[in-house]
Amino acid sequence: MPLDKPYKDVPGTTIFDAEQSRRGYALNQFCMSLMKADNRERFKKDERAYLDEWPMTEDQKQAVLARDLNRCIALGGNIYFLAKIGATDGKSFQQMAGSMTGMSEEAYRDMMIGGGRDPKWGRK
Repeated sequence: MPLDKPYKDVPGTTIFDAEQSRRGYALNQFCMSLMKADNRERFKKDERAYLDEWPMTEDQKQAVLARDLNRCIALGGNIYFLAKIGATDGKSFQQMAGSMTGMSEEAYRDMMIGGGRDPKWGRK
C-alpha cells in the first residue's frame, strides 16, 4: 500500500523523502565522492568517464553534465550533496541557488536578504 504523501503539493518544491533518497542514491554518492581532491581531478579531466563509473541513470548523468541542478533534484539529488558539484566547478552555494531560480547571484542574494519569496508564491 503506497504511503499517503500530503506534503507532495508544495508549489515549486521537490520533497526529499525516502522515495527520492532511494531514487537518487547513486547520484548522491557520486556527489559525495567529489569531497576527495583526486576524485574531483578525475571528474574534471573526463566527466563522462567518471560518471560512467557510477550506477546512475542516463537521465541523472545528463543532468549532471548539463549542470541542470533542478533536474538533478527531480531525479533524486539532494541539494546538500549536489553542492559538491558546484564546489568542484568553483561556484558558491549562492551562485548555484541563483541559477536554479533563474536569477542572477545578486538578485537571489537580494531576495534572500529581503526575507525570501512570499510564502504565497506559486499557490493558487
